[in-house]
Amino acid sequence: MRQAGAFSGIRSGGIAGRTGPHALPLARIKKIMKRSGEDVKMVSGEAPLVFAKACELFIQELTRRSWAAALQGKRRMLRRDDVAAAVAATDVFDFLVATVGSTAGDLDDEAECFASMES
Repeated sequence: MRQAGAFSGIRSGGIAGRTGPHALPLARIKKIMKRSGEDVKMVSGEAPLVFAKACELFIQELTRRSWAAALQGKRRMLRRDDVAAAVAATDVFDFLVATVGSTAGDLDDEAECFASMES
């Protein structure tokens, strides 16, 4: 059987002391999953792991496409406009059009909504 390497993050307890090499907090993902509907009462231990990996891949892809938009504008810093351009150019991200296309005041309202979900 193959052993985890010293730098894999598995042996050392993962990122920031969490178990596994996950960049996103599994407890928060599990909390969000339980709050998603009244029918969801219990979540298995593997489900947050799958969601964490899916979120990481989603963020990587959106960032990669946003970075390409920033480079087209001859900039080396991602801006909201770059994310909006990436969303508009990719059919898979159509569900984000309303979120990215909203005004700054609407984004503040969304941030407050997410903050209330965390507590």
